[in-house]
Amino acid sequence: MSSQIVDAAGAVSSGHTGPVVLDGIGLRVEDVVRLADGTARPEPGTDAMKRVAESWDAARQIAATGRVYGRSTGVGANRNEDVPTEAAAEHGLRLLRSHAGAIGEELPARQVRAMLAVRANQLLAGGAGLRPTVVTALCEALESGAYPVVNEFGSVGTGDIAALAQAGLALAGEHPWRDAGFPGAGGASGEPRGVVGAPEPQHLDNNDALAFISSNALTLGQAALALHELRGLLEATQVVGALSVLAVDGAHEAYAAPVHAARPHRGSLEVARRMRELLGAPDRPNPPLGRLQDPYGFRCLPQVHGPAHDAADALEEVVAIEINAAAENPLITPEDMAAYHHGGFYQAQLALALDHFRLALTQVARLSTSRLSTLNEPVFTRLRPFLADHQPASSGVMILEYAAGAALGDLRAFSAPASLGHAVLSRGVEEQASFASLAARQTLRACGAYRLVVGCELVAAVRALRQREIWPDPDLPVGRALELALSVLDEDQADRPLTDDVTAAAALLDRFTDIWRRGG
Repeated sequence: MSSQIVDAAGAVSSGHTGPVVLDGIGLRVEDVVRLADGTARPEPGTDAMKRVAESWDAARQIAATGRVYGRSTGVGANRNEDVPTEAAAEHGLRLLRSHAGAIGEELPARQVRAMLAVRANQLLAGGAGLRPTVVTALCEALESGAYPVVNEFGSVGTGDIAALAQAGLALAGEHPWRDAGFPGAGGASGEPRGVVGAPEPQHLDNNDALAFISSNALTLGQAALALHELRGLLEATQVVGALSVLAVDGAHEAYAAPVHAARPHRGSLEVARRMRELLGAPDRPNPPLGRLQDPYGFRCLPQVHGPAHDAADALEEVVAIEINAAAENPLITPEDMAAYHHGGFYQAQLALALDHFRLALTQVARLSTSRLSTLNEPVFTRLRPFLADHQPASSGVMILEYAAGAALGDLRAFSAPASLGHAVLSRGVEEQASFASLAARQTLRACGAYRLVVGCELVAAVRALRQREIWPDPDLPVGRALELALSVLDEDQADRPLTDDVTAAAALLDRFTDIWRRGG
């Protein structure tokens, strides 16, 4: 996990730890996160900058001799309206001004910075035909901590044109910048102009405007941030599940190698292997002496977690392609001096992958609430109901089931498929929409709810282990996890508010991710 410190408003306050080379080819999800959080500085690749310059030269020549969408014509339903030569210089700024109409709340710094990182790298792929100084300006902003004001709503999954138009106007000196709060960056947060670190205003004309905004960079940046956090939480959930297995004397048979070799789904195989590793179980565990079969929350963990890991892998593959893609419309190809008009901006793959991932995660969270309910049952723990203390009629952790259920309700709502949306826009010329932008926002919002659900399970599992005085081998991953949890979670088991306990447990999950990744 990265070492960023991000406050509740999303302001970034960490320093650079090394470069991320932007070359339009090899940017990774974790690189986007590092740039968004300010733990890395961008370094544009030399060959990639040459591609940008060649594309810029080619685009101007093509636009000067033929009709090119958005450069010598209007956009959307205005695609057939030519821009007179004498009006071409102002056409770009008018296009940015008219499209910079995103609405809603201002987005936090790291989401906007993720957008800038993705857009800079896409431009370095070489198909946009935009002036090279724009790439330099984006990299300057990423390094200094300056970021443009961008509002939440304005995309339906066919290009983040409103958000990027706001960024374009900021680059042109007509829209506010903010300061992300890097140490020593200077500039008062909220200054509309003159923020220290904001790049010098760029001269943007008809050859720059559409080339800059023809992208889904905000959606992709948000998707990268959400995937990074939720993948880590998914891994941490397995560690929490292993603690719950210990707390109820769960059988290891469900994780046996022969079981999963007989049904070899990649994700389930890996989850079962990790469960054996976490618990120190052999590949072929002995049958249990007590219960014949555990509840689904324990027995079906590989079958539920496995698909979520597979969904995360599929989403990461889609995001990796898109953040390194020259998907601008039109695509400029200096090799054959052509401008290809196309639909490469349409984000069906991303919308579907995000929807799939959220649905898979919701099943994992639901399984966590199932284990939480089992932890409250004396028949499984041999403890008092709800892990209560010895005072008469104590409620113990009873409320956690309600709290986790409420958070799960939000998660379930966020998991509604955004790709079912539909829109007909711009006088019917754009008659379909992927709503990948909504899918990305929903996935980001799912992070908090998911984290709280699993935090509730962790509080209960640690309490059960304390009461039963089960202390696994500290050399095992599950032993290290319990030691860490014991050092953080309050040992007082009297009836009291558990809000702070769940908050601490939810924050602890990031460190559990490290335990999962280090393994045995």
